Amino acid sequence: MENQVAALKEKGIAAEYLSSTLTVKAKNKIYEDLESGKPALRLLYVTPELIATPGFMAKLTKIHGRGLLNLIAIDEAHCVSTWGHDFRPSYRKLSLLRNRLPCIPVLALTATAVPKVQEDVIESLSLQNPLVLKSSFNRPNIYYEVRYKDLLDDPYTDLCNYLKSYGKVCAIVYCLERTACDDLAVHLTKNGISCAAYHAGLNSKLRSSVLDNWISSKTQVVVATVAFGLGIDRKDVRIVCHFNIPKSMEAFYQESGRAGRDQLPSRSLLYYGVDDRRRMEFILGTAASKKLNSSSMEEGSSRKALANFRQMIEYCEESGCRRKKILESFGEEVATSLCAKSCDACKHPNVVSKNLEELTSIATFRHRNGSSRIYISSGSDFNDDAQFSEFWNRDDEATGSEEDISDSDDPTEIAKSVAHSSRSSEWRLRERMESLQRAEENYYRSKSNQEKQVNKVDKNSISGTLRESGKQRLLNAMKQNLHRFSNLQIDSLTSAETLETECYKKYEKSGKSFYLSQIASTVRWLSTATPDELTNRVGTATSTPPEAVRPAPSCSSPSSSSFNLVINQADEEKVSSSIKSNSPVSQDTAPPPILSFSEFINRRKSTDNKVSTSKRPLSDGVSRGTEKKTKS
Repeated sequence: MENQVAALKEKGIAAEYLSSTLTVKAKNKIYEDLESGKPALRLLYVTPELIATPGFMAKLTKIHGRGLLNLIAIDEAHCVSTWGHDFRPSYRKLSLLRNRLPCIPVLALTATAVPKVQEDVIESLSLQNPLVLKSSFNRPNIYYEVRYKDLLDDPYTDLCNYLKSYGKVCAIVYCLERTACDDLAVHLTKNGISCAAYHAGLNSKLRSSVLDNWISSKTQVVVATVAFGLGIDRKDVRIVCHFNIPKSMEAFYQESGRAGRDQLPSRSLLYYGVDDRRRMEFILGTAASKKLNSSSMEEGSSRKALANFRQMIEYCEESGCRRKKILESFGEEVATSLCAKSCDACKHPNVVSKNLEELTSIATFRHRNGSSRIYISSGSDFNDDAQFSEFWNRDDEATGSEEDISDSDDPTEIAKSVAHSSRSSEWRLRERMESLQRAEENYYRSKSNQEKQVNKVDKNSISGTLRESGKQRLLNAMKQNLHRFSNLQIDSLTSAETLETECYKKYEKSGKSFYLSQIASTVRWLSTATPDELTNRVGTATSTPPEAVRPAPSCSSPSSSSFNLVINQADEEKVSSSIKSNSPVSQDTAPPPILSFSEFINRRKSTDNKVSTSKRPLSDGVSRGTEKKTKS
């Protein structure tokens, strides 16, 4: 909106916009103008979310009542259908405008609406017998090309060389993930291309700076997520590249259509990878499976998403004219001759066919191998060991479709696939090493940030007052059980301090909830511990009179009560089992540990596993051991 308003003001048109980025003073100035007798504004840009608010709708109703509202224009109207349920649900509420503001013309505008979406827009916005104006979806000045990542030594380098070959032209590169935007932008910048990343993970000030630099030609290339470009009217974009396969033909057409709006020759380049396709199929398939028990509308939306993605697969994996595929997806029947060799499939049909054969061989071989390369974003949380893996296995895809997996066992195909896959082995190794390096850098960066937070006050930290309270609870428990320890010469205060220190050291970093739970667990342990167990843990000392102990206020936490309830169950089982065993405790043995709930569960699982293993036949154990050695 900001970009469009700035362009209108340059042309002398009185236009403004309302958004969360404006100051209160700027908003009030606009509202004052609207409430004046003769507003100076001719165009006001707002979001569907703002229209849905009662306050703004009341202002709009007043303007309508004064006869000052002449037109309602809805830009990007396809959001009603394509993204209405997920991306912009407020678009669905725009139908209320027909009831609240009768007799006002409504204009719906979109560049990406298939016939079904056109019908949905008319119905959703309550348009009655509207005049429909359509032009061809053909963009004759754009050359369409697909390159296959699996056949390239290094897609990053290939894209870098591609951009350099066209000189310092304006370009947009779309990526599926924010971290991919960052990584690719860094790579292009290192290779001498003026480039910047743009995505929602950046703060608004930095995003505005990147956008301004790109619009003013200070930056040549923007590497962005798919939301970039909505409403931005820069006409001299020469290259639009998709580094990952888009979710639908509508999205691809809209994004690639940001090239060449000045009608000069421009290019659309899509990098297609089998792993990108499988990952997107997995994501969409998982989303669909989660909506099986949901409403029929959501289930239909999931099926539509999968069908839309299959159109993109056909666009990349079939050898026919790419321009014809795009136009047919929008319901426009054309002859192949219309393309006039303005796509790679028509200009170099033999090369495209050969590439597709190689791609099929590689995909078949990888499926038989059982794994695909799915790289974790560099912004992942590497504290979780399970996230270090760069690979996934298709056997884990419960929702994966088997329609795209070849059943051929032809050894010739396998041999070919091995030969072709070796072409990209060097790139794979380099990319894997870079991924591991990013993981290491993120680990140390995270570690450094944690060290910086040590001196900061944390709401979940264990304060000195809380420790004194815990010590007092343990001391009271010691006093209550002194009748069972009458033969021992122990210092109650020292013993309480020792036990509290153990609890603190164990859960110092976990926070007060776990600390309080461990204190409660220790109190229960004292109620059942034998004199020998107590002596082994806290040692012996001369007792001190009760008067020497200063009482501290009791401390309880609502968050700890739930932990206590669960831990109670674990500790009661542990205590009852120790009572049943009646095994003597030696003075020389190590003191019995006070287990947390998770430790107790893990130890019990380990014991169960040992018992079940011991019951197996010897031959079975030997074969299993041999199998493990073979796998390692």
